Amino acid sequence: ALCFSDGRIVGAALDRNGLRPARYLVTRDGLILVASEAGVLSISEERIVEKGRLGPGMMLAVDTAQGALLRNDEIKRTISTRRPYTRWVRMHLVKGPEEEGYGLAREEGERQEANALLRWQRAFGYTTEDLDFLLKPMAFEGKEPTGSMGDDTPPSVLSQKPRLLYTYFKQRFAQVTNPPIDPLREQLVMSLSMLIGARGHWLEESPEACRLIKLRSPILGEGDLAWVLHRCDGRWRRLDAVFPVSDGPSGLRLAVRRLCEEAERAVREGASLLLLSDRAVDAERAPIPMLLAVGAVHHSLLRCGLRLRASLIAETGEPREDHHFACLLGYGANAVHPYLAMETVRAVARERGVDPIGALRNYVRAIEKGLLKIMSKMGISVLLSYHGAQVFEAIGLARDLVDECFTGTPSRIGGVSYEGVAQDVLRLHEAAFRATVLRLEDHGFYRFRRQGEYHAFHPEVIRALQRAVRTGDREAFRAYVRAVEERPPVALRDLLDFRRAAIPLPLGEVEPVEAIIRRFSTSAMSHGALSREAHEAIAIAMNRLGARSNSGEGGEDPQRYRPRPSGEWLNSAIKQVASARFGVTPEYLCSALELEIKMAQGSKPGEGGQLPGHKVTPEIARIRHTLPGITLISPPPHHDIYSIEDLAQLIYDLRQINPLARIAVKLVAEAGIGTIA
Repeated sequence: ALCFSDGRIVGAALDRNGLRPARYLVTRDGLILVASEAGVLSISEERIVEKGRLGPGMMLAVDTAQGALLRNDEIKRTISTRRPYTRWVRMHLVKGPEEEGYGLAREEGERQEANALLRWQRAFGYTTEDLDFLLKPMAFEGKEPTGSMGDDTPPSVLSQKPRLLYTYFKQRFAQVTNPPIDPLREQLVMSLSMLIGARGHWLEESPEACRLIKLRSPILGEGDLAWVLHRCDGRWRRLDAVFPVSDGPSGLRLAVRRLCEEAERAVREGASLLLLSDRAVDAERAPIPMLLAVGAVHHSLLRCGLRLRASLIAETGEPREDHHFACLLGYGANAVHPYLAMETVRAVARERGVDPIGALRNYVRAIEKGLLKIMSKMGISVLLSYHGAQVFEAIGLARDLVDECFTGTPSRIGGVSYEGVAQDVLRLHEAAFRATVLRLEDHGFYRFRRQGEYHAFHPEVIRALQRAVRTGDREAFRAYVRAVEERPPVALRDLLDFRRAAIPLPLGEVEPVEAIIRRFSTSAMSHGALSREAHEAIAIAMNRLGARSNSGEGGEDPQRYRPRPSGEWLNSAIKQVASARFGVTPEYLCSALELEIKMAQGSKPGEGGQLPGHKVTPEIARIRHTLPGITLISPPPHHDIYSIEDLAQLIYDLRQINPLARIAVKLVAEAGIGTIA
């Protein structure tokens, strides 16, 4: 809920989703109270003449000059009839085509030859993994692929392989105070529609402000793009996002500034749409990373006060997964035409004998689902709110590049600047236009490859660990430690080292091992994500040590709550309460020494969880109180927690059922988390 005032009108409005309460009451002596909870002030029932609550998108206001209470319908009727808004919209707002324009703009006989397509794919960093693990599942199944092994490759700034600029950006996410939204169960309030065209001044109401194009989706096919450009009546300008290879790494900075100058000049000359395109890439010209081009032009126009006078569309061969599109839209692009991804989808569809248009439709829908999921991590339900919001953090980019092209984005450790980014671009360009043999490489970003990216769980490291565990030999364990310490850095913490004290601390002043171990706890992994044997072995080990294991969010077999005749105890001391409440029963809660309310998890914050149906065995289904074979999804938010007060209520309820247990709230570590906690 939001309260507002201009000095005369005082009002309150509830968000369009209606997820947080806004209650009000009116007293006999003219006092009006609005609060998120009932009972904020102690007012006797005799004084109250009316109680109520605002619904989704509703408002309430008081005109202090007239002494009048203004209701929702009255407010909206008064505002909506001040101008002929409906007529303006009908006359000037143009809606995009109902049918997606995935058809080729070229004649069918002019398809790209296989070698030409391969050359473009190499120039934009495509790998065999992109085709096998990303594009094919999206094209043939209509959904983004899912994985469960995490990412154990180095961050891009530490990578030995050329990485796309998108990989330097990490999506931010909401926790507690503004929780994520569930894009599946809240479909009615989710929208990917986008407006194209010059925006009017928000304080000046006129028919001209309605001269816009409304798109159903920001992902454009070739036909869609041609339709949009035709509707602009010549008030658009194509800007080539390329730079001469002969200029070397230093040429990228100059090309970005040249692009910004061209954009400013075009808008001042009346262009209401700028098409940033890297189609001009050839043997002599390399692409400006489209995210760099979009961010630089967006902020350049903002600094000139021209941003609302033109929209940006990116016509680019780079993006192919949902994160790429989210970055482009989040840094200012109004729409994206991923021509190379679409051409690649057509090619793989023809290889398999599948209808190319159907494959393209599946691909776009998969990207759209991914965008909704990414938006929902921040609690954002409409793309117009996500557009230009920059809800990302950069890891490994220099301050000068961020300040110029991604102004306001946190980048806490510094890193590569224009020259470093350009070196990766030129490496890819050389592999595409200078190589004698053309083929896509497998850089091993998703799975280990001997000549690919280094992985933290390198086979040599895993073999050393298994040898040490199986033999119990101290020398074998030392070999494992050496393998870990001598490997290339795969995380930022690998760049840190211990500062040795000048005077060693006497062991008598250090806590004994037994006291230190009691503070240890395991990561929360459910019975289902782990096998029964692994889950129970971890619990037994931690109970022997006096430490604590965590059940995860999948419940626990009640037979484990009591010690075995042998004295072994399989009970997890920490019981987790997650959004789906799988396996959460009174007995489950009472068996815990600590109850953990899981708001998010580090591996996929803001996304919830998923256990594939083939893992839901009869045993798992019994423990989770569901049916075998059904995919189990934990929604991103707790559907009974949309405010700190809601969280306090759950803590209170858990305290009533287990007064002796400690109660913790699991949040994902991020900068500023202390304020939330």
